[in-house]
Amino acid sequence: MRKFSIAATFVAASFAMAAPANAWEPTKPIEFVVTSGAGGGTDNFARMVQSIITKHKLIEQPIVVLNKGGGSGAEGYIYGKGGKGDAHRVVFGTNNAYLLPYVAKLGFKTSDLTPVAALALDEFLIWVNGNSPYNDAKSYIDAVKAKPGSFKMAGSQSKDTDQTLTSLIQDSVGAKWIYIPFQGGGQAAVQLAGGHVDSNTNNPNENIGQWKAGQVKPLCVFSPARLAKSDPVFGGKGWGDIPTCKEAGLPIDSFQMPRTVWLPADMPAGAAAFYEGVLEKVSKTPEWAEFIARTAQTGRFMKGKEFTDFIAKDEAANAKVFKAEGWVVN
Repeated sequence: MRKFSIAATFVAASFAMAAPANAWEPTKPIEFVVTSGAGGGTDNFARMVQSIITKHKLIEQPIVVLNKGGGSGAEGYIYGKGGKGDAHRVVFGTNNAYLLPYVAKLGFKTSDLTPVAALALDEFLIWVNGNSPYNDAKSYIDAVKAKPGSFKMAGSQSKDTDQTLTSLIQDSVGAKWIYIPFQGGGQAAVQLAGGHVDSNTNNPNENIGQWKAGQVKPLCVFSPARLAKSDPVFGGKGWGDIPTCKEAGLPIDSFQMPRTVWLPADMPAGAAAFYEGVLEKVSKTPEWAEFIARTAQTGRFMKGKEFTDFIAKDEAANAKVFKAEGWVVN
């Protein structure tokens, strides 16, 4: 028994010593590549992940955030593709990683990227300027229907999630907006707050600063149920006080967007697993829970088959809209 115990201990110790030697770890500074402009939801997402990693010392190497939102986010994915084989280039995006190639001839394909994980699902709302005469979705949509093509809807990027949702709304209620794309939700928020557009479909995280200041106001949320109760944001109202768009008469039960993380193609063995592990730890921190609650997102960590299955389902649903709108490029 004594000999067996010593041998077993030696084997276990050898395995423990060998495992770290075989595991991939970053060996130089890491770039977090954000596929949107500064201040948007993807930018806030990446910077929150960076701050949590730094605070909890989950990665020893320094992290630099780079904003590359040109071409509806294609700039960031092309830059990520350029790091083929280098796992020190981590790309933060949405479902535009696999949807953009449908609607534009770009310098990247989804196969040029390695899916790592998703950490949250972002909700979408209809927002209007704080001084707008419309206080509910029905009255606003009735006004748009009465004057088709005269109201401006701002969104993050062209033929992307915000424009897809705008098209779904138009098809379901018979309204017609002039859609104006910007590089990110942050710019769409500024334009609405300044009264340069009539509405946007921003995520909670992208418009919360302007709502706190009373510069914009939410009309409804595209969720099957109202958002979780929260402290008041403005005028005594919080996220849980916003009616669902279905309550307001829009026949769209739900519309959500994943917050995703990617690596370039041809990764070293173990690199994707390393980042999966780090991001899963991030998703379990109190700081992440507070961020999810503050930004009224739905926390959902996905990796591996769960993530790839989600991608396949989401891609099919969006491709259907793209084909109906005639956006698909050959």
